[in-house]
Amino acid sequence: MDRTHENEPITVGLVVGSSRPGRRGPTVGKWAAETMAGHPAARAGGLTVELVDLAEQRLPMLDEPVPARFGDYRHDHTRRWSSVVSAYDAFVFVTPEYNSSVPAVLKNAIDYLDAEWRGKPAGVLSYGSRGGGQAAEHLRVILGEVGMAVVPGHVELRLFTDFQWPAGSATDPTAHARIAPAPERAAELAIMVTELVDAVRGAVPVPVR
Repeated sequence: MDRTHENEPITVGLVVGSSRPGRRGPTVGKWAAETMAGHPAARAGGLTVELVDLAEQRLPMLDEPVPARFGDYRHDHTRRWSSVVSAYDAFVFVTPEYNSSVPAVLKNAIDYLDAEWRGKPAGVLSYGSRGGGQAAEHLRVILGEVGMAVVPGHVELRLFTDFQWPAGSATDPTAHARIAPAPERAAELAIMVTELVDAVRGAVPVPVR
């Protein structure tokens, strides 16, 4: 889609890249969506943010017989996923860190497609005990490989400083924590959103690998 005209609204897909029961991804995604809704571009009606929860997409492990770059999709679930991704002008990927990388469900969803990703701006929001920085770095490499224009701005949420835990439960993996990011996290997200909008508009070129 061409959104180079400044009056054309931009739609950003906020991809929740985890599917584990008890995950914190939806909580982080909701915070990001609400924060992005306060961006000047959104308040002016030029930006819409929609959550894309991979747990709801229910993609099986990649089962297409033809490589994605050929666009010859044989399965209905692939064609549906292609339609979902094609509807967005840019993306923010929300990822936890699993063993220094991204969850399999996120890598799998990316691998299903090719042309649908290419040339679109992308940002990364990671979370983990230390902010998920290793997962974020790996994800930026993956997104570059499918031709996305990854903006430099990023957000890292730390489980022990950007969430509020019930007393004595911070190390309990089943405990429910309320997201309470430090003020600078919202500022970092605002910078990322500005970079995404500028990249879609073509105001600031972002290198595409």
